[in-house]
Amino acid sequence: MPMMRRARVSDHRTLVDCAHRWWGESRTPAEAREPSLLLPRLFLQCFASTSLVAEDSTGVKAFLVGFHSADNEEDAYIHFVGVDPALRGRGLARGLYTAFFERAGEAGRREVRAVTSPGNTGSIAFHRALGFDLVGSDDEVEGLPVHRDYDGPGQDRVCFRKRIGV
Repeated sequence: MPMMRRARVSDHRTLVDCAHRWWGESRTPAEAREPSLLLPRLFLQCFASTSLVAEDSTGVKAFLVGFHSADNEEDAYIHFVGVDPALRGRGLARGLYTAFFERAGEAGRREVRAVTSPGNTGSIAFHRALGFDLVGSDDEVEGLPVHRDYDGPGQDRVCFRKRIGV
């Protein structure tokens, strides 16, 4: 099983490369670029200490980029998670989330938030299996509350929250 450690700024290029490789097989070239756009260097410059990398002797196998809210001292947010497709279903993402929950709870955070696209059924099922609640919205698609234009025009999201450390 890969070892988990805190992320470093120097991981940025590797994480972007992983996002390209891991999502490139199932997407068009333009869609494969999209995940890497969600990983600007700024996230590791400012949130490396709250982000995690799982690696073994052959390289990065999974990562989680997350942070503690600067404006709400009870909130933490999981921004981006990636797992090598060959290792999905083996508990790597669950382990990263659990470690993030523990560290956020130790820092006094009481709620973790995350979002995903409405069509990402795997992500929705994963978050629900981890005990995340769906955040209500004014719109619904196939029984899910969808926050329209959440990340800009046409960028709808399903929002989650999970109480921790209570």
